[in-house]
Amino acid sequence: MDTLTHALSGALLARATASVASVSLPRRLAVGTVAAAFPDSDFVASFISSLAYLLHHRGITHSVVMLPVWAWLLALLAALVWRDPRGWRPYWGIAALGIGVHILGDLITSYGTMIWAPISDARYGLGTTFIIDPWFTLIILAGLALSVARRRSTVPAIASLAVLVAYVGFQAWLKSEAIDVGLRHAAQEMTPAIVSVQPGPVSPFNWMVVEQHGSDYRYTMINLLRGEPAKKVPLEPEFLYRLSAGFDPPGLAQWRTASLHGSGPDAALVREAWAQPQIGFFRWFAQYPALYRVDRGNPSTCVWFYDLRFFRPGTEFLPFRYGLCRENEGRWRRFQLIGNSGRAALD
Repeated sequence: MDTLTHALSGALLARATASVASVSLPRRLAVGTVAAAFPDSDFVASFISSLAYLLHHRGITHSVVMLPVWAWLLALLAALVWRDPRGWRPYWGIAALGIGVHILGDLITSYGTMIWAPISDARYGLGTTFIIDPWFTLIILAGLALSVARRRSTVPAIASLAVLVAYVGFQAWLKSEAIDVGLRHAAQEMTPAIVSVQPGPVSPFNWMVVEQHGSDYRYTMINLLRGEPAKKVPLEPEFLYRLSAGFDPPGLAQWRTASLHGSGPDAALVREAWAQPQIGFFRWFAQYPALYRVDRGNPSTCVWFYDLRFFRPGTEFLPFRYGLCRENEGRWRRFQLIGNSGRAALD
């Protein structure tokens, strides 16, 4: 979830629980907003390197294990800023709620959140909600706007939270429907496959359906609501249309293929590169690791991988492309692919 939506969700939760507040509403809203945005402070890892960001984003600051500590630090900061003689205790609860709602907001996406860090680096994600969901954000904004109109009541904020829960439940149902599309297709093809789905942008009806056959994938983009291909509607922004138009009705689904190891003369080279310890970080991170391409040069050879989870139709941007390169038959070194041909060393 984007940081702005996180911050707004913290404000909404602070407003909804204001009836049990021991501090003024403006302070409560401020603490809730800051606390709900706080876990994304781990973006500073990106200033170190893209690899540091990949390894640590949604890590220690998103941990339920560390939540009480972070809440205490934020509550202490609030007490110092407002010079509250009561100390940190009045602010700890709302800080904890703000951090908690941030963790939940990330957990419903598919990026993966290390909720047990530093005990475990396992990533968890329910995969019901796209990382930027305009409808999710609008529900929060509506609740906050109604709360301004009815300043003495917590009902609008509570109602907005209830609608959010119902919306995510609806998305969970849509996820099961998308999985059924993949299961029916796999049954028609009469090939065993592991079927999973990923939420798509713009609409909760947009889904990527992935059939995994060992290290090979068949995947498609579907819109569960459409009966015919997308048509641009008046006043619809062009970039939103491009992002959503590639999701076809289930009956017109176009199945594509991807593979981790590829085929042909490069397959052995790809397998060798994928087995190297230097690419272990990407084996840990990627949900659908796939071969992006092989660059054979003189004397440098590179093997590039990406995570199919982040493929989106209608955009040329594909994040998290990493690989290994070597000179002649020398040692493999890890790199990030920049643009179409640039590369940045990660060692």
